[in-house]
Amino acid sequence: MSVDHSKFAKLMDLAKETSSEKRRDLLREVTDVFFDNDKDERSEAECAMFDEIIGAVATDMTDQVRLELSRKVAVSKSPLRKTARRLATDSIRVAEPVLRKSQALTEEDLVHIANTSSQEKLMAVSKRDNLTSPVSKALVNKGEDKVVVSLLENESAEIDRETYEVVTERAMTSKVLQAPLVKRKNVPLDLLNDVYHVVEQKLRAQIMAKFESVSEEELNAALKASKNRLNIAYGKAPEDMEKQIKWVETEIEANRLTPPHLVQQLRNGEKSRFLASFAYFTHISNEIACRIIEQKDVDAMAILCRAAHFPKALFSTLAMQIVGGENGVAKAKEYSDMYENVPLAAAQRAVRFWKVRSTTSKAA
Repeated sequence: MSVDHSKFAKLMDLAKETSSEKRRDLLREVTDVFFDNDKDERSEAECAMFDEIIGAVATDMTDQVRLELSRKVAVSKSPLRKTARRLATDSIRVAEPVLRKSQALTEEDLVHIANTSSQEKLMAVSKRDNLTSPVSKALVNKGEDKVVVSLLENESAEIDRETYEVVTERAMTSKVLQAPLVKRKNVPLDLLNDVYHVVEQKLRAQIMAKFESVSEEELNAALKASKNRLNIAYGKAPEDMEKQIKWVETEIEANRLTPPHLVQQLRNGEKSRFLASFAYFTHISNEIACRIIEQKDVDAMAILCRAAHFPKALFSTLAMQIVGGENGVAKAKEYSDMYENVPLAAAQRAVRFWKVRSTTSKAA
């Protein structure tokens, strides 16, 4: 398609005009004609000429005029990259429409914007449809938590595993990231397992539901990924732990140690011995056992005891001794109900990740 000579003439007039008022009127006239017929096929030359002149002239216009142009460029199908890039460097009020919607901005442009712009502009970019992995990575690396939350809530955004790992690390200490991360689809299972110990009860239930619903193939793939990644700091084991581990091994070999002995160990104040024994019977590392017991994490205990087929009464007794407090009868019922509500299959799948952590820890 050849260039429309009337449009060409107006563009030339716009480029030559020195009067601010006349330039503004010409700009509106030219953009109205161009964008009103945006569905028409345009030649590369016509788009390039419009892009070059309009982008340069608009710089000298008022905020309102630039905002009007930004809104039109944002929804235009024409490749007006120079104009879009100029508008993207403007104030957030002017830049937001193109940052959120303009298809003229390339992946390279968006990564550059994410790496160099304000948090307000990163927030606008995070809401775009169909963000690619490199853009998402830049947003996570440079964005504050509110930007990352917006990205996680953008279901069309593509996020790769490496970026999910960064978000998971941040979620360990940032509560605002936890719910969006857990609720998002396609988050790697082993990463959800990492945050299980730090999220609230409702989110833990959602994580367990995901463990219960995945296929064996998906679970095995997640376990494989988990073996290659051990970077979550667990609790520090007591100094005499090695001695207690050897004691447990000796007692097991002699058939003198069973799960019910855990109750007596707690009553006797044998903390290190209890931790070593509990870790043995639940097949987790001493470090993970220390973290769970130190934090009085009854939910995690319920999962471990359920997967290890501990009797319900044994779990309730252990939980009451570890947590302490009054209202023993009421607490016992509460813990019994909690134990019953843990799906066995989901518990066993979750514990498989903790076993991977244990195996990797010992090999390190």
